[in-house]
Amino acid sequence: MTAATFLPASPEPPDSPAASAQPAPPAFWKRWLGVPPALRGWLLPLLLLALWWAAARFGWSTSPLLVPPEKVWQTAVEQAVTGQLWEALRASLWRDLAGFTLGATAGLLFGCALGMSRLFEKLLGPSLNTLKQISLFAWIPLISMWFGLGDTAKIVFLSLAAFFPVALNTFEGIRSVPAEYIEVARVFEFSRWQLLRRVVLPSASPSIFAGIHLGLIYAWLATLGAEYLLVAGKGIGNTMIDGREHFWMDLVLFGVIVVGLVGYSMNWIASHIEHRLLAWRGRSVAQFE
Repeated sequence: MTAATFLPASPEPPDSPAASAQPAPPAFWKRWLGVPPALRGWLLPLLLLALWWAAARFGWSTSPLLVPPEKVWQTAVEQAVTGQLWEALRASLWRDLAGFTLGATAGLLFGCALGMSRLFEKLLGPSLNTLKQISLFAWIPLISMWFGLGDTAKIVFLSLAAFFPVALNTFEGIRSVPAEYIEVARVFEFSRWQLLRRVVLPSASPSIFAGIHLGLIYAWLATLGAEYLLVAGKGIGNTMIDGREHFWMDLVLFGVIVVGLVGYSMNWIASHIEHRLLAWRGRSVAQFE
């Protein structure tokens, strides 16, 4: 047995007949049947919509919980024409933005103070770590007793929902600033304000924006929870409650779809704002097609 027996076979030249006979990787997985990248995210919703229509059209289920998509569409048109949809959305979005603004601002300031001061961390860090373990909805009875069932109570509840992710991510981002950056700032004799503005915040900005992004999501989820549990007033959550109480499944499903679309829109807007504000850092995540 010769030594050549143990050597791997040398690859064929690119222009050899053997190499040309090997099948190329299928283009299906790369191009997704030619669907443009901007439309690929719609494939799953459209597939679910088709299955929903087929189940209602061909009677795959006789349950009254399954209403046809056209009935939900009729409800959507009715809600839009009568103005009930816009009134409910205006009330919900106003509470959401007010609560998110208050909670995110307080969380940003608190996280900066916690991250920049060891003394502040020792004094209030344990309390923050304890409070964050409490379920958000466990605050509802206390908030309702202090602030009633109106918009004030709901905004306080939403502020709590946005406060914790922003505060914790801001703190973690500041504490993750490389020590070399701090040393360079000390060499240049930066003041504490210059250190925060020119070194700490730019370095911690990805973590801070991640917290703001989470705070926006949690605030929108808490908006619906507050409208369910603090039922006074109007809102998209109250619209879904009306559908549940009267067993109008078309109204309930319409509310679910609206909630999902609004949440997706808010996430899309927040992502684009984040990408624009952090464009100076360059692209850190590869794009896969």
